[in-house]
Amino acid sequence: MKLQTKRLILYVGLFICLFATEAFANEGHEPRWGDFGYRVVNFILFFGILWYFTGKLVKKYFKGRRQEIQDTFDNLDARKVQAKQKLAEVEAHIANLEQERKAILDESRQQAEALKARIIEDAKRQAEQIVAQAKLSAENEGRSLLAQVRSTMADEIVDAAEKLLREKLGTADHKKLINNSLKVVLN
Repeated sequence: MKLQTKRLILYVGLFICLFATEAFANEGHEPRWGDFGYRVVNFILFFGILWYFTGKLVKKYFKGRRQEIQDTFDNLDARKVQAKQKLAEVEAHIANLEQERKAILDESRQQAEALKARIIEDAKRQAEQIVAQAKLSAENEGRSLLAQVRSTMADEIVDAAEKLLREKLGTADHKKLINNSLKVVLN
C-alpha cells in the first residue's frame, strides 16, 4: 500500500472513533448502533465525494508545497555553503590584514628611504656643483686680478724704466738701442 492510502485509512479510523465516542457518550442511554452506522456511512460518502472533486487539487497543492519547501531547503543549503565560503574568505582576509599592513609599512619605509637617499644625493651633487662653480669663479677672478696686477705692474715698470732710461740714456745711446731692437725684430 502507498503511504497516502495508509494515511487515509488512519484518518478515517480516527474519525470513526470520534463518532463512536459521541455515540457512546449518551449518559444513561444505551448506545444507538444504527444511528452510529448511518453517521459512519454518511461520513464515508461525504468524504468520498469531497475527495473525488478536490482530491487532485489537494494532492497537487501538497506536492507543490512539498516541492516549494524542498526548493527552499536546497536554496538555503546553497546559500549556507556560499555564506561559509564568504566567511572563510573574510576570515582569511582578516588574517592577512596584519601581513598586508606590515608589507605596506615596509614598502612605504623602503620608498621613504629611497626618496631620502635621492634627496641627499641630489643635495650633495648640487653642493658639489656650487663648490665647483665657486672654485671656477674664484679662479677666474684670481686670473683676472692677476692679469690686472700684471698689467698695472707692467705699466709701472715701463714708466719706471722709461724714467730711468731718460735720466741715464743719452741721444746716442738711445739711437743705438733702437737699432738693436729693430735688428732683433727683423731677424
